[in-house]
Amino acid sequence: MNAFIEELRWRGMIQDIMPGTKEQLNKELTSAYIGFDPTADSLHIGNLVPILLLVHLQKAGHKPYALVGGATGMVGDPSGKSEERNMLSEEVLQKNQAGVKAQLEKFLDFDPAKANAAVMVNNYDWFKSISFLDFIRDAGKHITVNYMMAKDSVKKRLESANGMSFTEFTYQLVQGYDFYWLYKNKNCKLQMGGSDQWGNIVTGTELIRRKDGGEAFAFTCPLIKKADGTKFGKSEAGNVWLDAAKTTPYQFYQFWFNASDEDATNWIKIFTFLDKAAIDFLVAKHSENAAARELQKTLARELTVFVHGEEEYQKAIATTEKLFATQNASIESFSEDDLNNIEGIEKIDTSKAALITGIDITTLLAEANIFPSKGDARKMILGGGVSINKQKIDDPKFVVDHSQLLFDKFILVQKGKKNTYLLKAN
Repeated sequence: MNAFIEELRWRGMIQDIMPGTKEQLNKELTSAYIGFDPTADSLHIGNLVPILLLVHLQKAGHKPYALVGGATGMVGDPSGKSEERNMLSEEVLQKNQAGVKAQLEKFLDFDPAKANAAVMVNNYDWFKSISFLDFIRDAGKHITVNYMMAKDSVKKRLESANGMSFTEFTYQLVQGYDFYWLYKNKNCKLQMGGSDQWGNIVTGTELIRRKDGGEAFAFTCPLIKKADGTKFGKSEAGNVWLDAAKTTPYQFYQFWFNASDEDATNWIKIFTFLDKAAIDFLVAKHSENAAARELQKTLARELTVFVHGEEEYQKAIATTEKLFATQNASIESFSEDDLNNIEGIEKIDTSKAALITGIDITTLLAEANIFPSKGDARKMILGGGVSINKQKIDDPKFVVDHSQLLFDKFILVQKGKKNTYLLKAN
């Protein structure tokens, strides 16, 4: 238990920490929680840091609580947001909660026989029986408007053109009550979260102090950023999900494999469980031969196995090897079975009839939705970013016809360095 905070510090996973937090964790088995907003039926890689915080906590002998915000999901957290989020129906929220719960159960040990077994809670379970009048009487009177207005998340929204609704303004009090409820009913003394949550979290510790005379603790981790300034967790296709049906294990692997050297050096500490000696060795090895991408390969392997398992990792590697390790080889290196069974890339049906007479590549790629428009397709073709059956095409008027079909039914399309599609003619 003693090494928990030190472990997170060297990994760069602590930003703000309340005085006494380390001492509390060293003193006894401590229950701690993190909240997850059920805004979708799957978590994404932006949720990996809070998941990993709970895993590290449990590995250190403490008890993790994962709170799925069935009630707060109906409100919307203003932290880090420039506009109010759309509210979700109860039916959608229930579906999302079930998806989030199933994913969290893959990473945490919920064995009730263990003293530090993970526990899943839903704040709708306690908020559903609290009336508005009860809430403002029992919780609202303990936190002043001045205190709430001083929070950065509130200030920024009040200064924005759209302002802030009363619903969102109350969010920090609602989240603070979560902490109070867990403290009172589950002896939960610690809340963790992203640095954008600091204001909401300390509202909880303040409510515990004022309403119950209790002492609670908190720490946050930095928000993950990419070295180039683009948003972490996004790929060209959008969010990188933990659900294999939304982001395939191959696509998931490729996201991490394509990390920049600077990002990979930072992320290997945050997103893996490799110890300091192993990471220092990898970083030194990478600095000697960055072209080998050992750091990225290790990062991608560790994360893909953690989220999807060894078998899916091996499939992702097989697809990567076939598509990229043999880039200089001819298309003849692919067998019909290779193309039938290739995992993870998007497979798109196209018209065989159109290929009999022939169709220009620009139209084909736009109609297959590989590009949003003919203009976008033409621009990338002229830039040398499109290959058909591993042959680069630089003429937007190039005609694709039946002769390009592999095994009388497939066309392999590569768009840029990272995106591969298999057209299947029917």
